[in-house]
Amino acid sequence: MAVPMNIGALLQSEIIEDTVDKDEGVCVLGIFGKSAMQPGSIKDSLINTLADKHVFSLFGSDDTDSSSGGTSIHAYYNQENRVLYLVLTSVFDNRQLIRACESLTAGLGHAEAHEFWKAAEKDHCLQLLYLFSLCHILLLVHPTCSFDVTYDRMFRALDALRQKALPLLRAAIKDSPVSKEWKLNCRPCPPRLLFVFQMNGALRVASSGTGGNGTDGSGGDKPKKHSPRRRLQHALEDQIYRIFRKSRVLTNQSSNCLFTVPANQAFVYVVPGPDEDPIGSLLGHLRSNCVLRESEGGTPAPRQRRYQQMRQSNRQPSFNVESSLSSGGQLVDCTLKEFLWQHIELVLTKKGFDDSVGRNPQPSHFELPTYSEWVHVAHRLYQVMIENAEDDAAEISLKVQGQLKVLEGFLDADAKFSENRCQKALPLAHSAYQSNLHHNYTTTVHKNQLVQALRVYSQHARGVAFQRYALQLHEDCYKFWSNGHQLCEERSLTDQHCVHKFHLLPKPGEKPEMDHNPPILYHNSRGRSTSSCNCGRKQSPREDPFDIQAANYDFYQMLEEKCCGKLERINFPVFQASTPDPAPASDEVPRPGEVPPSGEADRLKEKETSTHTPGDSTSLSLALSLGQSTDSLGTYGDGAEGQEKRPSLVDRQPSTVEYLPGMLHSGCPKGLLPKFSSWSLVKLGPAKAYNSLTGLEQPGFLPGSAFLLPWDVVIRSRSEEDVGSLEPLDGGPASWPAPNKASAGKRGSAGGIGRGRRRDDVARAFVGFEYEDSRGRRFLSSGPDKVVKVLGQGGPKEPATRCLNSDMPLYIPSPAQGRGIKPHYAQLARLFIVVPDAPLEIVLNPQVQSGPPPCPIFHLEQPEVALPSDGLWVLRFPYAYVTDRGPCYPPKENQPLANFRVLRGILRANTTSSTPQ
Repeated sequence: MAVPMNIGALLQSEIIEDTVDKDEGVCVLGIFGKSAMQPGSIKDSLINTLADKHVFSLFGSDDTDSSSGGTSIHAYYNQENRVLYLVLTSVFDNRQLIRACESLTAGLGHAEAHEFWKAAEKDHCLQLLYLFSLCHILLLVHPTCSFDVTYDRMFRALDALRQKALPLLRAAIKDSPVSKEWKLNCRPCPPRLLFVFQMNGALRVASSGTGGNGTDGSGGDKPKKHSPRRRLQHALEDQIYRIFRKSRVLTNQSSNCLFTVPANQAFVYVVPGPDEDPIGSLLGHLRSNCVLRESEGGTPAPRQRRYQQMRQSNRQPSFNVESSLSSGGQLVDCTLKEFLWQHIELVLTKKGFDDSVGRNPQPSHFELPTYSEWVHVAHRLYQVMIENAEDDAAEISLKVQGQLKVLEGFLDADAKFSENRCQKALPLAHSAYQSNLHHNYTTTVHKNQLVQALRVYSQHARGVAFQRYALQLHEDCYKFWSNGHQLCEERSLTDQHCVHKFHLLPKPGEKPEMDHNPPILYHNSRGRSTSSCNCGRKQSPREDPFDIQAANYDFYQMLEEKCCGKLERINFPVFQASTPDPAPASDEVPRPGEVPPSGEADRLKEKETSTHTPGDSTSLSLALSLGQSTDSLGTYGDGAEGQEKRPSLVDRQPSTVEYLPGMLHSGCPKGLLPKFSSWSLVKLGPAKAYNSLTGLEQPGFLPGSAFLLPWDVVIRSRSEEDVGSLEPLDGGPASWPAPNKASAGKRGSAGGIGRGRRRDDVARAFVGFEYEDSRGRRFLSSGPDKVVKVLGQGGPKEPATRCLNSDMPLYIPSPAQGRGIKPHYAQLARLFIVVPDAPLEIVLNPQVQSGPPPCPIFHLEQPEVALPSDGLWVLRFPYAYVTDRGPCYPPKENQPLANFRVLRGILRANTTSSTPQ
């Protein structure tokens, strides 16, 4: 073979051998080790020296077999000498190290980089074991003249790996044409390990061997028997043998060892440092070779092999006869070829190695295979150890790869130290996580405790295992939390957590079951409050609701059976299903923009009052369905008549297939209605049912706060004026009646309305905004920041104009605060309207903004509701406000209450046409 090639290519190729040499044995020599940062490799130069040929490039090969920085084996077969050289190249060589560094990505973390290098080291160990299983002699090359003690740990790791993988290797070569001893031990013989060190400048010796290093330290003239380089070799031999014997890498029986070293032969050679440039060295070798050939003379015998000539040269007394002295009295140092060939001779002559020591040394097996036999065994081992074949050897290959875990305890000391540190830090982190914890807690508490645990963990954990054990800490804390400590994450509509641990909701018709895993329960926050019914005449405790139907419908339906079920009411339009399984509307419908500010909303509302558009025709159709004339709608009806374009059926008819999952608000798509109404409008009785001297006679009101505010409405029945105009009595000059005319309704009203007015010009209505807190305490408000307080009889003196012409708050601080520091809020619950017995109707149009922008505006399912005359009406507001995106929670302590409001213009008075009396 003229050129070296990869071991895989060598095993696949066919080398033509002579018939005479075909049956002769071959010596396998493996070379491994480290190289210094220099252009060429010392391993390649050694083969060039031993083969007397330019086999490898002087400045390193440009092969691309392991361009990613992996491990590879190159082979060169010298048929003349019957020696097969196997050179192992790994990341311990400078060229492969540079390629490995180039293959690393820029953003690779510390743990990932550590895994990369340790994987490369494991690959190096596996291919090194491949060499130990096939070679007779192994040559360890080191770039310095000191022994690297890390080899001791690596050899112990290789020995442990070999013992684990030995049954698998036996199965791989059981059909190979070799002896039983080879099949049993999975190697031709216990390989002999030789060491080659390179002089790196620490010791410089002159060519004559004399000088300062050739004399003793006492300054005497008597030269030493051995040169400094040979004395260094002897010292290294003693050191290496002592280290390997202490660590049990070498034992008395060579058959039980990973390798052997000779007892009576030199096994360490120190290559002298280069005294000249590489080109000069080559020229020197060429010159000496030419001189040797000229001195031989004659014609060489036919078919004379080179290794026979080397046998003759090896018999020279340079290293076998110790009496060969130089001119200075020292023994002549042998060359590298002479040092190595004495061991190769033992293999080629089939003498083998007898390296066992002790009282009863056991002979070790030895076999010199032919080239074809060696290739057969090497190919089988190559399939299961390096190639990872997909044929019948794939199973064995996977098992061999699984045995590489044995190397971790020997080679990865950093990871072992890091794992020990991280394992000690984990209990401390677990204790930090579980400190000050309730039995059940939420996700927020879990994350906060996890941050504390990670902080404690980072204070103690170190090394490459930090990230892996941090992930384990995450998993452990999550398992602890989810194993019976997870609190239900659902929040009630009043923003309170469910107190149950993680559970499932009962299906329709299913009963709660505590013993089920997870338990089947209804949500419960253990929060209870007291609320009144739709009309306000009966109070009852209620559970904290978790859905809109329980908050705004089910509780009041339960009380209707006991109180206000028989009262007259105005029902709002709701969803009427036309299919057995209606579906909620999807979220993909286009939504309008943000809610405009209050001032702009007021201007838009006033504009809608003056001019009606076809898009708002739903209220017109509802008014017509109630039997009301367009005259009763005032300017709203006039605007509708003035439009030429009639409303379309799509605008008037709501959907009967899809329903609105939440409440109706300004952001909802048109044509959708909820399955139930969150509002309620009932009639307690005629107008005279309210007595302005005693106020509302209902439970829960604070003393003196159950009085409605008077609202005087001017009625003009003259024919020359527009029918349906409205004008509240606010004290202006236009509000006073004409001379000699009394106000209408004076006889029916309890309080005086001024002298000199006609009875048919002014009607008195009453309005009251009722607030109710969670304890059932109720009161009426006379303004955004004032509570009605009447001392004695006579009713309140201030009119309702201030309430109607301003935004009323949805939440105000309760006048009866508790003992706690947290403020207690009362929520707008009802609106009382007393419509007098007069040609007058009051139009109801509540608009609620239950949060800061962009919170939508909630309104009735019917845009405007006309209240007939002579009645005491009660509008019940929703208990909770929910959109399809979630609930609008009550205000927190740091939120301004001005963002939670009822927009002004909730009431408007319209006159009905009447014949002057």
